[in-house]
Parts: sequence; C-alpha cells; structure tokens
Amino acid sequence: MNYNKINNIIGWLCGLIATTVYVLTAERTTSFWDTGEFIASAYKMQIVHQPGAPLFLMLQNVFSNLAFGNPERIAFWMNIGSAISSGLTIVFLFWTITALARKVLWKTGTELTSGGLIQIMGAGAVGALAYTFSDTFWFSAVESEVYAMSSLCTAVVFWAILKWEAHADEPGADKWLVFIAYIMGLSIGVHLLNLLAIPAIALLIYFRRTANSTSNGAIKAFLIGCVVVAVVLWGVIQYLIKFAAYFDLFFVNTLGMGFGTGAVIFALLIIGGTVYGIRYSIQKAKPLLNIILLSFAFVVFGYSSFTMILIRAKADPTLNNSDPDNAFSFLSYLNREQYGDEPKFKGPYFDSRPMDVSYGSNIYRQGVEKYEVAGQNFSYVYDRETVFPRIYSNRDGHPQYYRSYLNLGESEQPSFGDNLRFFFSYQIGHMYGRYFLWNFVGRQNDQQGHGDLTTGNWVSGIKFIDQLHVGGQDAQPESQLTDPSYNKFYFLPLILGLIGAFWHFKRRQRDAGVVGLLFFMTGLAIVLYLNQTPLQPRERDYAYAGSYYAFAIWIGLGVLGITEWLSKKLNAKTAGWAATAIGLLAAPVLLAKEGWDDHDRSEKFLARDIAKDYLESCAPNAILFTYGDNDTYPLWYAQEVEHVRPDVRVVNLSLLSADWYVRQMKDQVNEAAPLPVTIPDEKYVKGVRDVIYYQDAKIPGAVELKNIVALMLSDNPNDKRQVQSEQPENFLPTKNLQLTINRDDIIKHKVVPERWQDSIADVMQWTYNRNYVSRAELAIMDILVNNNWERPIYFATTVPSDNFMGLDKYLVSEGFALRLMPINMEPNTAQGLVNAEAIYDHVTSKKYAWGNIRNTAYLDPESYRMISLILNNIYAAPAEALIAEGRTEEAKKLLNNVLEIMPERLYRIMDAYGYSFIADNLYAVGETEKANALVERNFKYIEEQLRYFTAITETKPNLEMQNIQYAMFTLNRFAEASKKYKQDELAARISKVFGQYETQFFGGAAGN
Repeated sequence: MNYNKINNIIGWLCGLIATTVYVLTAERTTSFWDTGEFIASAYKMQIVHQPGAPLFLMLQNVFSNLAFGNPERIAFWMNIGSAISSGLTIVFLFWTITALARKVLWKTGTELTSGGLIQIMGAGAVGALAYTFSDTFWFSAVESEVYAMSSLCTAVVFWAILKWEAHADEPGADKWLVFIAYIMGLSIGVHLLNLLAIPAIALLIYFRRTANSTSNGAIKAFLIGCVVVAVVLWGVIQYLIKFAAYFDLFFVNTLGMGFGTGAVIFALLIIGGTVYGIRYSIQKAKPLLNIILLSFAFVVFGYSSFTMILIRAKADPTLNNSDPDNAFSFLSYLNREQYGDEPKFKGPYFDSRPMDVSYGSNIYRQGVEKYEVAGQNFSYVYDRETVFPRIYSNRDGHPQYYRSYLNLGESEQPSFGDNLRFFFSYQIGHMYGRYFLWNFVGRQNDQQGHGDLTTGNWVSGIKFIDQLHVGGQDAQPESQLTDPSYNKFYFLPLILGLIGAFWHFKRRQRDAGVVGLLFFMTGLAIVLYLNQTPLQPRERDYAYAGSYYAFAIWIGLGVLGITEWLSKKLNAKTAGWAATAIGLLAAPVLLAKEGWDDHDRSEKFLARDIAKDYLESCAPNAILFTYGDNDTYPLWYAQEVEHVRPDVRVVNLSLLSADWYVRQMKDQVNEAAPLPVTIPDEKYVKGVRDVIYYQDAKIPGAVELKNIVALMLSDNPNDKRQVQSEQPENFLPTKNLQLTINRDDIIKHKVVPERWQDSIADVMQWTYNRNYVSRAELAIMDILVNNNWERPIYFATTVPSDNFMGLDKYLVSEGFALRLMPINMEPNTAQGLVNAEAIYDHVTSKKYAWGNIRNTAYLDPESYRMISLILNNIYAAPAEALIAEGRTEEAKKLLNNVLEIMPERLYRIMDAYGYSFIADNLYAVGETEKANALVERNFKYIEEQLRYFTAITETKPNLEMQNIQYAMFTLNRFAEASKKYKQDELAARISKVFGQYETQFFGGAAGN
C-alpha cells in the first residue's frame, strides 16, 4: 500500500473537482466592486488602489494571454486564474488534513491499516470538499479578486510547516522554513492576510523543537510569532521603505544628488549587509542566525514584486493610483494613507470633541529639484478618550447608528460598557459570527442588513431554532423560501467541525492548539485589528476566509471523531467508510446542493453591461463624473479592456481631491482628451490648497464663477483671510455663484436639445452647497469656467447629490447619467428634468444592454440594487415625460420593453416601489391588462412581506419599521393607481389590506 501515491491522487482529485466547479460557475466577465479595477490593471500592468497587489496583477496578466487577443474573454480567463488558485488551495488543504490525521492514526514504527487509510483519506476529502463549497471561499473563487490567491498562499505555508515538522530531524529540513519565508514575502504582493499564519507556525515550531513543552513556553512562542508578524508588517513592509525614503531625502536635499539615489544606496546596503550576515553565520556556525537572515532575505526577495509598482508608475499608465513613482509617494502608497487609520488601543468616543492638535513628523512631496515639505502629520487630542475604542467614528451617519444600536439618548454619553457591548454584539457577533454561521449553519438571504431581521441573518432550516433567532418562520414569504441565497445547512457542517475540534483536542492537544490559533488569528484577531465601523458599503466576510479554512480542517477531522464512535459497534474499516459517507453528506454534498444556485455566475453579465450603459448614456467626447467603486471600476474595465467608448473621460470624484489625480486628468487617456483644467500644478500640490474654507464676505448678489476661482487661486496676500489657521489662507467669500452663458456656444455644441433651446439661460445661478472647497470642487469649477461647453459634462446617476455643488436644477437625466444643461425649465417628471427623447433612443436603438438580468438564475445584491435604478431612470421617468408630451405610442413601446427585459422575481420592497410608477404609466397608455398583472404580482409580494413583518415584530417591535413604512407607501401608490383607472375590484382589495396593516402598525395613521 503506497500511502504517498494514494494521498497525492486523492488530493489532486479533490483539487480537480473544486477547479471544475469553479470554472463551471465562474463569471464570464467582470463583477462589481474591485474586480473591474484589478482586471483592467492586470491587463495593462497598471497601478491599483493602495496598498497594491503587484504579484497578483502579474500572474493574472499571464492568464489574460489565454484569451488570445479576444478582449471579451480576458476577464473570463482572469477569473479562471482565481478558480485555479482556489483549486490548488483545496489540494493543499487536503494534504494538511491528512498530515494532521496521520499523526494520530499512524504511529511511528507501526504499519498503517486499511481502516486507518480510509479514515485519513476520508477526513481529507470531507474537509477539503466542505471548504470547496463553503459560501465565502466559493464566492471569491469565481472572480478576479486577490482573496483566492491569498488563500492559496495561506494553504501552502501551513502545509509547508507540517512538511518541515515531519522532516525536522533530517539534514536540510530547515529549507522548508526558508520556503515558508519566501511564500510569505510573495504573499505580500497579493494580500497581507497570509502573515497572520505566522503565530500558528511559531507555536508548531516550538512544540516540535521542545521535548517538554509548557504553557508558559507556548505563550512565549505565540508572542514571538506576533513579534515576527509585527517585524514583517511594519519593519519590512513599511520601515524598510521609510528608511529608503529618508536616505533619499538626505542624498537629494543635502548632497544635491538625483531623486532615487539614496534609495538605491540604501537597497545596496541592505543587500550587502544581509549577504555579509549570511556568510558570517556560516563561517561562525551560527545556525539560528543563519536561518533568521536567510528567512529575512527571502521575505524581502518575495516582497520585491513591489518594484513593479515603481517601474509602472514611472511609465504613467492610464490607471495610476497615487502615482507612487518616488520614495515618499511609494511610502504613502504602502501605508494606505489615502484611507487613514482606525484607532486600535486608545482613541475617542464618537461624541468626543477635539480640544487640541498634536503635530508630528513632516510630510514630504517630490518637487522640481528637491523634496519639499507638504505639511505635518497630526492627530487630535480629545476631551474624552478610552482604551480599546470601538465606537469612535463621528462621520457618515455612524453616531446615529451607535445611538440607535446601543439605545442611547440624543445627549447621553456612551460608556466603556457601551464600547464593549458594541464590540461583542456588532463587531464579533454581526461582523464575524454571522458570517461564520453563513458558511456552516445557513443563510436567510444575501440582502445586506445592519441589524434588522429580514436581511442577511443566519438561519439553519430548523424551524424552532430559527423562530427564536429571527422569528416568523410560519409566515415566511414565498420570495424568501425561493430565494437562491436562502441556504439551510441544519447545523450539520458546524456540528461536524465541532466533533473534529473536540476529537483533535482530545487526541492531540498541541496540533489542535495550532489549528485553533490559526482559526483565531485569521478570524477574531482580524476583527480586533480592523475595528470596523457600522454601515459598511458591502458584506466583509471575505476577510475571514482563512478562519473558515482552519475550521474546515476540523470538519475533516470530524470524520475521525465519528469513526471512533462507530468503531464501538463496527469494525474499523466499515466505520471509516460509514463516517466518510456521513461526513460527505453532512458537509460537501449539502453545501453544494444549497449553494450552487447562488454561486453560479456563468450566465451573469450585468456588471459589464451596466458599465457600457453608463458610457453609452454620454454624448461623444464627454466628461463623466462618478463617485463610488461600482460606478467607476466596471467603467474602467469596459474602456481599458473591451475598448467601449474610450472617448468618454471618466473622473472619479472620490479621487479628484488628490493632487496626483488632478494632474493625471490633464493628460490624454486613450481617445479621451485632457480635462480643461488650467490650474498650474504648483497651486494644488499636496499641502497647497488641500481645503479652501468658506468665510462669508457679505457680497451682494451672485458672483461670476471665474472670479471666485481666480480669488481662490490667488497668491496675493490681500486675497487671503484667517479662516481655520493663524496664517492667512485662500477662502470662498460667497456661496452665491453664477456662470454667464454664451447662447451661440450652447447651440453650436448641441448642449441643449433643439426643442428646449428657447429655455437656454442667459446666466446660470446657484447656491454652493458646502462650507469648503476641496481640490475636487476646485477642479470642477475650473472645468466649468474653461470648458466653454465644448465637451458634454455628466454626473453618474449614482453620484450623491451633495457632490453636485448646488447645480441640481441644471442636471437633466439622459439615462444612467445626468447632463449639465444651462436651461431654465420646470421638472417634467416627479424625478426631475428628463430628456426622454435621448433615453428612448438609447433603449430602442439597443445602445443599452441588460446583462441577461431577466434570465440569470441568481442576481447578487449589487446587481439587484440596479433594478430600482433601471426602473426609475430608464423607464418610469422617461415614460412619464413622453406621456406628458402626448407621445403615447413611444411611451408604450418603452414600457413594454421594461416588461420584457426585467426579471419577474422581486428582490426588495424598493423594487416594488419602482414598479408602482411603471404600473401607473401602463394604465395611462392603455395597457390595462399588463398593468393589472404587474400590480397583482407586486401586491402579492408586499402582502406577504407585511404578514412576515407582523410575525417578527410581535416579539421584536420596531426593528422593521422602515421597511414597513416603505411597504405601506408602495401599497398606497398601487391602490391609488388602480382606483384612478377604474380597476375598482383590485383597488378595493389593495385598500382593504392597506387599511388592515395601517391600523395594526400605525393605529390608522400611515397616511400621515
């Protein structure tokens, strides 16, 4: 019996199964969130958001070549890169489980029985395949994101330390430790999560090297492992670069040498010192020093993938986030300074007030000949601070959420007890425990929630338990029961994992402790480190994939625990087969059955097509302002990879506050001309006009925008005031702005539709809506002054309105983008001013594509969030405008189109609200039968939701009040529409249900 051969064959077979599954279910193009940026950047070797992933990009670039020049297949092959990385992860997980099981079942010097072999291989297969079909890992395995490759790095290093342990007494065994160091160094170029395996590795090394281990010794080993993590995370990744930067500062500013000279000399010193140290350790026979220096050298060698960032930044590619082409900008890039820091050990409460400012080291930027001081690092000193701050954020609506979550009054100060309550209940319970249970117990749905009962909870499928947890199980609406993301695992994978954990601690406590430490470091330790704020824009379960990997080891070992129990009644061989069968059914088979439909993305193209739709909404040579990840990254992908509308200049407002981004906007990209930004670089570099504050100068009337821009850019001391600091600074003297319009320019450049030209304004006047001007607003103002209406200017419909700078009344919807038009017109729809003719043309000429949204078996949350956007902006509002203009047939054609392309399934009450406008318009154009069918479908959905809300609010009132209010408002709209168009029986039924729930929830006051 050749154990190694069988182990290898079954391991590779599990990997092949996993890879096949991931290839079959992989998305065929880009996804929402970061994948669009990653694919575009990997394809052209560009710079992604901080802190970068250069090794990932280079490897994905290799996969892109398998498309053989077909731009529509590049994303797919990069997704296959993730699928293969994930499949290899499963291979190493299998070998890890079998190595741990073998240590218990196959004693040194004895022969392995066939029953033992079955148990070991069964454990490996069950654990590896359970992780294959786990929710979080499967999700990242089918898209071009870093987490699949990061998981592979973790799997390799944990497998490698077990290989070292098995051969630790043999000559040259420490090569495995050097190998681990190299993989750790490489993994930095993918994601930092892999470093959290180091404490578990340190603990295993301690147990292997110590004959009589103790608890104190284990704790010391753990602490040493934490120190090593800190050395790599801060010493290698940050301080090596920081020292290089300050070396460069000295050589450039003091010695007058060229940029980069000091950094090169520092690198040579590090290389020379390391080589000398390794030679010294060999000559003096110092093995510990030798392995430390070799490991350091290979970590740095792996980390050297980041030279790709410097090299490509120097080439000024299209996507060049942070422009890290010199020592200090590279240091800022690696330190993620763009995102700021969250307090870890000491910090304020959310209602603390800043009392003072503490200044630190200088911030440097590259000048023409020398590095220049751009400012100083600083931190606020608060009136109230606490150790271990968890409720610290005073931005983005967080204070209100903290108060609501913790039941604090408006003026009530939070206590340290509230701080801990939020940590345990929200950060651990909601943002980790819930995700963990998603993977091994079950999930209610994939709708992102923030503590309510109908979204994103875990459920098991065991009614009485779920009744205690979320309630209302007897009243579950059909939409929930048939939701592909409604997964019921009945606690079986969790139970199997707990059996494995108990068995492991009972039979081999040291190894179980190592796995437990890996479980903790890649789970709860991340919770402690991230210190997440509430109201996250997306679910964050992907950060904890390593923790679920560790638990999958115990799921596999659960087979051994079951076998041990069955062996009391069966022979070892039969017990092993039976336990393996039980394990396969309880975990991989069940997980695959429940999870396939909500992980199969093979028919989904919506992210790519919606990106095309944003671009196609724009006139030629347009400037399109976007804001978030999902209205930017897919557009970058569409332009950079598939060459869709490269004439449109996409400008992300979140980045436009950075000097490097404004500078890049002044260059041509693809077929898009530079932005008409005329501000000299030296007037907005980092540290200069970062923010310009408002101070009312009591100027009567509106002021011409060009004069305001000139004042804010002036270096004349007489044009400055003391506003936020003791030194005079530029300021915004008034919020009443105007832009004089040359009518001939408007007509010449076809800014306004011909039928609206009588409404062209002589002067645009508006009230600026902020108390400050950042670089973003300053750049936009400069564009408005200098564009002369030669290029169309748009805002994506998803841009928050406070970014419109008060120009709202001049923004006209042309689909997925709002066009700036100098017109004086009243809104022609309930949703504002709409150019219905332009949208009608986009739809009927098939410029718009819908990503198979109607027939896709599963839509992820970001995809079905697009439903309301499409209903309102592309169909309801234009149809309303067309009807008002008497163009009934065109409105009818538009409305029939929406019924053909949109899914019949309803995902959220928000969608039903959107359909209420569609139904109203269908009645208006005489499509009564279709309107009735639409109302009936939505009415049934809302009635089921209200019945469910009734059931769950019996025990937990008010948790769903926002949803209830929205449901009632939507129901009322359907009742009014059907009554208005003489559908009396339908109107009566809806009104009856409305009245019933109005009395129940509001005492008859819902209409108020």
